[in-house]
Parts: sequence; structure tokens; C-alpha cells
Amino acid sequence: MLNQMRWNRVFKGRMSSIARLKRGPAAALLAVVVLALPACGSGSGDHGGKAPNYRKVLAGAPKPLAQLYDQANQLLPGGAAAFQKRLAELRGHPVVVNKWASWCGPCREEMPWLQREAARRGKRVAFIGVDSKDSDAAAKQFLREFPVPYPSYTDPGQDIAEVIDATIGTPATAIYDSSGKQVHVQQGQYASQVALAADIERYAR
Repeated sequence: MLNQMRWNRVFKGRMSSIARLKRGPAAALLAVVVLALPACGSGSGDHGGKAPNYRKVLAGAPKPLAQLYDQANQLLPGGAAAFQKRLAELRGHPVVVNKWASWCGPCREEMPWLQREAARRGKRVAFIGVDSKDSDAAAKQFLREFPVPYPSYTDPGQDIAEVIDATIGTPATAIYDSSGKQVHVQQGQYASQVALAADIERYAR
């Protein structure tokens, strides 16, 4: 509401400036630019991180998944070795691995989609996070804003990123099938939750 009030004041001021200009192409062009600004900059950067009721929606998950979700929102050490050990323990279930970081702007937009997809599919599909090149303090703050029902492995040196073939950028999402084979990697942010869901439907089998 405060952001909207500030924008209204700025908008009225700019429109007054336009009114003082002589009519002509310059005024028309300026009006177009001013009116276009809300579409470019109205986002506050807060895409929402309100978590679903994970305990309720994931109750009754198979034991390997339930054990994973017992570590909800935790940062786990151990690097690539611990990550690969967890993948082996989850064999028999598809796995979605999301690489994120607290300093990554697109991750803030994508994380609510992962929250919802994990809540929706977590009884069948395992979810794991990989916190890339981050400090623990910043990562924990991020997870307080965007709590997830699964743990994240810390990856300061990109060792896990190499395992999932996702060293180009952040975020990235890898998908393993139930046999433990990596079948897909998305380099960069998904365009929408619909696109993320489509890849999970297609590859997490």
C-alpha cells in the first residue's frame, strides 16, 4: 500500500510535468515512457515465501522421503559425497534438485514455486536443495524467508554443482528418475511454476 501511494505521488508529478510541455511528439513520447514505468518497475522484489502446511500435506510420505523431510529447512554439510549418498538412499523415487543462493535474485522468484511443487508432489517425488557459494548466515536468513520441507546441502566450492552438471549459473534444477539416473537439467530460472511443473511431470518418473 505504501509503495502504491508513493507511486501515485510520483505518477501525478510526472503527469503534471507532461501537461506543462507544449503539445507535440516530444510530449506524446514522454507520456508513453511515464505510463510504461509501472509495468517495468512495480515489482517490490517480494514474490512471497509463505509456506504451505508441509507437515499436513506430506504426512504419510514413504520412509525415505519422510526421513528427508525430517531435515526440513536445514543446511547439511558433507559436500558431494554426502549428496551422492543421499541420492543413493532415495533410489526408487524421482528426485528434484534445486541449486539456489541467498544472493541470487531469480532464486527469490523461483523458490515459492518450489515450495508449492514440493508440497504438491512430495509424497512421490523427493526434493533436495543445493546452496551454492553462500555464507551459512545468509543462507539461513533466506530459508527463514522461504522455508522448504527439504534440506539443502552447502556447496561453497561448486562440487555438487559439478555432479549435477549445473555450474553455469544460479538457479539451476536437475531431475533424477526413480532409477537414480539424471535425466534433465534446467540451467537458469524457470519461466513460471507451470514450466517447472511440466518438467517434473515429464522427467520425475
